[in-house]
Amino acid sequence: MSNRPTSVEFNTRSARTGWLGLAIMILALTMAGCASGKAEITPQPVLTITVVVGTTTGTDKSGEPTPVPSTSEPPSDQSPTPASQPALPFRPEAVEIALEPVFQGHDRPLFVTHPGDGSDRLFVVEKPGRIWVYADQRQSPALFLDIRDRVGSGGFEQGLLGLAFPPDFGSTGAFFVNYTDRNGDTTIARFQVSADQPNQADPASEFLVLKLQQPAQNHNGGMLAFGPDGYLYIGTGDGGAANDRFGNGQNPATLLGKMLRIDVTTDPSQPYLIPPDNPWINEIWEGQDVRDEIWALGLRNPWRYSFDRLSNDLWIGDVGQNLWEEIDRVTWESQAAGGLNFGWPIMEGSHCFQSRECDPTGLEQPVAEYDHSQGNCSVTGGYVYRGEDFPALNGVYFYGDFCTGMVWAAWPTGVDQFESRLVLDSDIGISSFGEDQRGELYVTDLAGGGIYRIVARPR
Repeated sequence: MSNRPTSVEFNTRSARTGWLGLAIMILALTMAGCASGKAEITPQPVLTITVVVGTTTGTDKSGEPTPVPSTSEPPSDQSPTPASQPALPFRPEAVEIALEPVFQGHDRPLFVTHPGDGSDRLFVVEKPGRIWVYADQRQSPALFLDIRDRVGSGGFEQGLLGLAFPPDFGSTGAFFVNYTDRNGDTTIARFQVSADQPNQADPASEFLVLKLQQPAQNHNGGMLAFGPDGYLYIGTGDGGAANDRFGNGQNPATLLGKMLRIDVTTDPSQPYLIPPDNPWINEIWEGQDVRDEIWALGLRNPWRYSFDRLSNDLWIGDVGQNLWEEIDRVTWESQAAGGLNFGWPIMEGSHCFQSRECDPTGLEQPVAEYDHSQGNCSVTGGYVYRGEDFPALNGVYFYGDFCTGMVWAAWPTGVDQFESRLVLDSDIGISSFGEDQRGELYVTDLAGGGIYRIVARPR
């Protein structure tokens, strides 16, 4: 296909009580695609972990989100470890993982991130269509962007879903968002920071990058992330409903059910360019032409993914359907090659989907997975810890489940081998993980409105 730029393509715990429980149950149905069903194994909780959470969610008198005073300090017997040092073997039995409240009072927060410009600011994305910026975690936030007038957030998986700052944000002031519009279609757009207000963006500066028609209200993906190569990676769901109803997972002619890779910084006058080393520009896949934007296929709903800032590895949390939630890892070497197939709907996790037998040849296999037997329903992909406050966590990947609030840690035990264990059992709806400039990790609580920091204490 041509390189012409384009912008449009048409794991046992009882359920939570109250409205939070109802909301989670509804989202479980939409994100998991429906259905019941039990798998053969269950996650393996090996620790009794105390989770530290805030009291009730609140706002200040102005109705804005509020910071929460921090009471924790790095363990006194541990000194900061630079992220460039190799990770030591993780010992979960020696560490207590907890959540420390940082901000409260947000309206359905879906993401927290930093701009990578050295400012140490934190940005919080709210589902209805607002982004807040904390220039100082001890002060109230400023409203960075408000596009509620164009965001459709009626469905549980619709709204303002993603935010990404390019490597040149410090000099250009341009950033990118992912939202569903009033018709329910996915919109990737560029916005500009106001020239005289670094903590305020101009809602009128929207520049359309890509639009995708969505046949259903769920499986919209939503994450945006710039890779170590400087290109924008866009995870898209399979179009929604259940059982890959629209046949998009293995269809090379559609951008749904894929990981896209595009160039949005080389020529700002264009919506995007196709990176010259994208895997299928001049290649045929199983006798079919493939959209040039596609970097990988066979994804169901890659809700959250991230790049390890040290190794450059890509970690993807792909939401399953009835039985299995999966975590995929792509090494930097494999990223350079691209052209990967994550298997949906041939497989769900490492298991054949709706069939006793299937051919896994050529399909990427997850490095971690868990089933639904403990009330889990939807994986939330996370980050590899590369901060300095808790050296014992260096190199550990954290991920969670939206419905139960469970958090797992995965860490390397050999070449391409990982161990994964449950390390925290919280009461929040984990809509996302996030990372700040220093590599410290955060968790957002969709219904509760809180932002929490992951902390570790010696046991």
